[in-house]
Amino acid sequence: MKRYEAIAQGISESIASGIFRPGDRLPSVRDTSESRGVSPSTVFQAYYLLEARGLVQARARSGYFVSHASTVQSEPAASEPPAHEHEVEVSELVFQVLGHARNRNLVPLGSAFPSPSLFPLPKLALALGRAARNLDAWKTVEHLTPGSADLRRQIALRYLAMGCNVDVQELVITNGAMEALNLCLETVTGPGDLVAVESPTFYAALQALERLNLRAVEVATHPRTGIDVQSLAAVLERHPVKACWLMPNFQNPLGSLMPEPAKQALVALLAQHDVPLIEDDVYGELYFGPHKPRPAKAWDKKGLVMHCSSFSKSLAPGYRVGWAAAGRFAAAVGKRMLMSSLSACVPAQEGLSEYLQRGGYDRHLRQLRQALAEQRRLTVRLISKHFPSGTKVTQPDGGYFIWVELPQPIDALELHRLSLSQAISIAPGHLFSADHRYSHHLRINFGHPENKQFEEAIKTVGKIARALAAR
Repeated sequence: MKRYEAIAQGISESIASGIFRPGDRLPSVRDTSESRGVSPSTVFQAYYLLEARGLVQARARSGYFVSHASTVQSEPAASEPPAHEHEVEVSELVFQVLGHARNRNLVPLGSAFPSPSLFPLPKLALALGRAARNLDAWKTVEHLTPGSADLRRQIALRYLAMGCNVDVQELVITNGAMEALNLCLETVTGPGDLVAVESPTFYAALQALERLNLRAVEVATHPRTGIDVQSLAAVLERHPVKACWLMPNFQNPLGSLMPEPAKQALVALLAQHDVPLIEDDVYGELYFGPHKPRPAKAWDKKGLVMHCSSFSKSLAPGYRVGWAAAGRFAAAVGKRMLMSSLSACVPAQEGLSEYLQRGGYDRHLRQLRQALAEQRRLTVRLISKHFPSGTKVTQPDGGYFIWVELPQPIDALELHRLSLSQAISIAPGHLFSADHRYSHHLRINFGHPENKQFEEAIKTVGKIARALAAR
């Protein structure tokens, strides 16, 4: 944990325990700097992080004050999945529940996607149009797997900017991150193999395991700090794990973020066992703090980490352009893509490459992060106010999902059905485990700040949940 994070955590705990109360002024930056023996910039970073979490507010020429909406909601405990492995069968439930998410007449609390209105789609369309008009016909052949050389260079430059050296030859452009993840999984496993995943985990990872006839073993995961490395070490000692599929940055559905020392320990552990890591990092750009969190890939020295991401969640939904930085497996991943989809859309690759070269991406990301951070604060406040007593929520420092643990008697599937009758979708916790154990949990998507019905939808779901709890 970095110094500013430790300072922020200490103040957050003081707010939770009531030492700091709503409206109280925090110690000045100068006083905190002197008392803790750190630089003023470190204190500012801590206060910025607390502000992003909605716990404090800055007042012009007055300092930082505890927010009146800063009551720290209890967070769910770390998961304790069973130690045994099991078959995976989730697809039918996923299809039933998430088929509703495509209906634009529903308030999309259960959607897996942020609002399209958050993205610079008109500017992207102009870049795509220019690229398509000027497209060299031979590029439709040259850009077959591994993809556009220009786009791969732009991606490599972004890795370099966050202190992660990735060779352009290691990059394979894919049809979205899901294809990258699936290709990597296929490359390092065979039918019947065992894959370690977080608990809870992203339902698409479970669907991929189900499709390939793989088995899952779920590993204890904390809602704030991600997978427990010691628990994973115990799993690796007991089971013949062939690969891990993990999300160290803003995990779906928890929103957890692994601290850098934990990421480093994770990579070292897997290197010791020679187990590949399929790193799903589609939310890494959506951080609310002062610095972008580095992927686990940054500590990879053996080429075992296959880092997968895309532009779908940060810039270009619907363009279906992702990539895998596949380490020692890059050639094998490329061959598998040639045998399946052959290539990602060439005009889309050219359009994104032109947009990135012209600049503006980071300015867009700053605006996107600010909108999501503000919406997360609103959502936590609404849940605290309208959901049943005893509800626990995560308060992620990035992404656009909140994980909600409801009082035990409430069945999230029933809450889902009743919410649908009010034109609201939610994602019940049953989707996020191979054995459907999260039956009184749900995932809420707060990535739709322009939706005028959002606040009323949260209130309505809370009202239904209170009625179910009382019943």
